[in-house]
Formats: sequence, C-alpha cells, structure tokens
Amino acid sequence: MAKVEIYTKFTCGYCFRAKKLLESKDVTIEETDITMGGAKREEMIQRSGGQTTVPQIFINDQHIGGSDDLASLQDAGKLDALLAV
Repeated sequence: MAKVEIYTKFTCGYCFRAKKLLESKDVTIEETDITMGGAKREEMIQRSGGQTTVPQIFINDQHIGGSDDLASLQDAGKLDALLAV
C-alpha cells in the first residue's frame, strides 16, 4: 500500500474533498494539520517546492499537489496506479 500524506487546515473545503477521494480508495492517510502554522507548515512548504496553499498531497514521498491535481489524476485514470505501489 502506498504511503499517503496530506497537509491540511481545519476549515479547508479543498482538504475535505481530497481526503474524501483518498478515503474512497481505502488508503490510510497520514494527515498533518497546519492550521496554527509552525514547523510543520514550514516542512510542507519546503517539501512542496514553495507551495503555501492546502492541501498539499504526497504519495510515496512524491509531491502530487493540491485537491485539483489529485482529482485530475483520478479523472485521467492514473491515481489507482500511484496508490497501488
């Protein structure tokens, strides 16, 4: 099973949408809430190449991007292959 990490904020609708899609795939998600900022937010920015918006999603340490990027992978039929590794 793939390692799936997602950085989120408490009131983020895009985060909710991304988590719902991932949960529909029966994968375990490691969620990091960065609502209050701090070191984990800085970690996200560094790992994502400077992105400051949430969610930021990683599958097997590969930066996927945000909710729209995840949905695009699903629509293109590529998400299941990434999650199967």
